[in-house]
Amino acid sequence: MAAYVTEWGSLLLRWLHIVTAMAWIGASFFFMHLDASLRTTPTIAKGGVAWEVHGGGFYEMRKYLVAPEQMPPELTWHKWQSYWTWISGFSLMVWIYYGQSSLYLVNPEVMRLAPFEAVLLGVGGLALGWVVYDQACRRLVGRHDALLAGLVFVFVIGMSWAWAHVFSGRGAMIHTGALMATMMTGNVFLNIIPNQKKVVADLLAGRTPNPAFGHQAKQRSTHNNYFTLPVIFMMISNHYPTTFADNAVIPLVVTLVIVAGAVVRHFFNIRHRLHGDNWRSPWWAWAVAALALFTAFYAGMAASPSGRDRLGLPPLAAPEPGKAAAATEPAAMPLRLADALPPPAVVEVISTRCAMCHAAQPAFEGLQIAPKNVHLDTPAAIARQADAIRVQAVLSHAMPPNNLSEMTPEERSVLAAWLLPRT
Repeated sequence: MAAYVTEWGSLLLRWLHIVTAMAWIGASFFFMHLDASLRTTPTIAKGGVAWEVHGGGFYEMRKYLVAPEQMPPELTWHKWQSYWTWISGFSLMVWIYYGQSSLYLVNPEVMRLAPFEAVLLGVGGLALGWVVYDQACRRLVGRHDALLAGLVFVFVIGMSWAWAHVFSGRGAMIHTGALMATMMTGNVFLNIIPNQKKVVADLLAGRTPNPAFGHQAKQRSTHNNYFTLPVIFMMISNHYPTTFADNAVIPLVVTLVIVAGAVVRHFFNIRHRLHGDNWRSPWWAWAVAALALFTAFYAGMAASPSGRDRLGLPPLAAPEPGKAAAATEPAAMPLRLADALPPPAVVEVISTRCAMCHAAQPAFEGLQIAPKNVHLDTPAAIARQADAIRVQAVLSHAMPPNNLSEMTPEERSVLAAWLLPRT
């Protein structure tokens, strides 16, 4: 029963998180596009008009930079998409990373933490991150926007470095994404919406609204726009172990992904502002994004022992003489790994280090269903999962999670000899 509750709880929370995030991101991208598309009009002293066509109809979109002369009878507030994205995302992180910390968050090879210690470091880091970010914005708003962007950029990378020194690679990446997402929802909940409410209150009271409220809200909204693509990458990275194969390269990967995501958003923000003059678009942004992502790919590959071998780089540490010599001998390579059963040495490693979870009847405490329903309890089943084993246990060390079953380097070399034969 508990296993089914865990699986379905994770599924439903993830479903909710994805749907609300789609709604929030879609609205954010649309309004950034709308701002860039506005054209001045004599009927609005401070603001502009944009025309849109969609679904067989035409829409006239008007923006008042401060506020209209009087309050409209109906007003739609765009806030709950943001709130529910964060609520569902944090709940999902509690459900998976805090509720199953020994599997996903705590890596004894990085730092031995009790579950409550890991939770305190995670939640405390998110709270500290918001306070530091918010105070920096309040002190530098409207005066040093470039400096503020640089400080926030360095701060996020610094937090990724700190988490990479206490959590598993997967945990460090997800918390870095959660930090940026917390900044985004904090902007909506604690700045954008409160400032908008102050403007509405001034209108109802017959006072002239303070334009500073709109400027502050626009600054935070712009930050959210540039955060979006990197946050999405970090949130889905936990499904791709080669992105966090080595904790030492996580800050570099975070840096490069933020750069790539930011310049892509910059391209579209500028392009929309040019009103169809596409030749003046900052096309260089795509070259920068491609270079950043290729560098992140290369760094992740170079951090893996097998990846270094493929790249012709020297090993990170010389193996002890005489160890695993037989395991690294070349093996015959079938056309597809699943076409041939694994050798007995491979079956022994998988059976002793992986099959306690990946079996029809898992022996690991708390598991009643094999993770992702992957079974590794027979030679044929192991052969069918050869590609996944190569990624999870050889190209990266994501499995066993946090090396709970203490798979040794020599045992990984046995898998490598089967999965990465020399040609």
